[in-house]
Amino acid sequence: MKIGIVCSRVRVEEKLLIAALEERHADCDRIDPRELCIDLASDQLSGYGAAASYDAAASYDAAIVRCLSHTRAYYITRWLESVGVLAISPHETVRACGDKLLTSAALQEAGVPNPRTKLALTPEAALEAIEEMGYPVVLKPLLGSWGRLLARVNDRDAAEALLEHKKTLGGYQHSVVYIQEYIEKPQRDIRSFAVGDETICAIYRRSEHWITNTARGGEITNCPVTPEIDALSRAAAKCVGGGFVAIDILEAPGGRLLVSEANHTPEFRDCIDPTGVDIPARVVDYVLKIVESGER
Repeated sequence: MKIGIVCSRVRVEEKLLIAALEERHADCDRIDPRELCIDLASDQLSGYGAAASYDAAASYDAAIVRCLSHTRAYYITRWLESVGVLAISPHETVRACGDKLLTSAALQEAGVPNPRTKLALTPEAALEAIEEMGYPVVLKPLLGSWGRLLARVNDRDAAEALLEHKKTLGGYQHSVVYIQEYIEKPQRDIRSFAVGDETICAIYRRSEHWITNTARGGEITNCPVTPEIDALSRAAAKCVGGGFVAIDILEAPGGRLLVSEANHTPEFRDCIDPTGVDIPARVVDYVLKIVESGER
């Protein structure tokens, strides 16, 4: 069995996945997307720079896609699937999770509870939408991770200032305004990990700041996977396309659980010890099981 690991940087997560593949005696190649030139009329992977060349894509049973760049993951997964290579996570998941609006739309269409969300295409429309929704609200970039460029907007003055900055900065990221209701959470959120149709574990991310991402200093502790978290996580993962997905869940007042985001290339190195779950092993076992069964 031959598995490709598509990544530009070999972080701890990729090393753990490679080690898990080697333990299961799977032949594993690292594929650096920065060195690829894809010919749409061929299944050949041409590598340049340090890589020299790769095997034909069709020689791989599956590819675990761990690109830091959403654009690279988006196009590489599309092409891999076109030449018959199983991509984890699949192109559908990369597409839905890589754009927060598409994530929210998929959750809404599937009936998965999520925060109220609006999209505006001009600053004027955005200000009207914010005023109608009521303060505070959260502004997020459509593309992005690690809690970057999030803003809690507490009043009209802050809204006008932020929208003016976005208009002046220009560019695609700032021309579309993604507005989400602010959820008053208990100084923590939940991140669950779904592999296929199973929620394998979950963590709390705690912080005194309203942004609880671990990249912004959130502390990790184990979160028991209750039946409600399990059902919500599996439903969210399914509606964005499945594979290996991290689901961000907010605990709203009154005990409601809402899915705020989904991530198709989650980091997990700091979640293994608190949860006691060997996450890379579970991911690799899932990939190998699909390959062996011939499912797609």
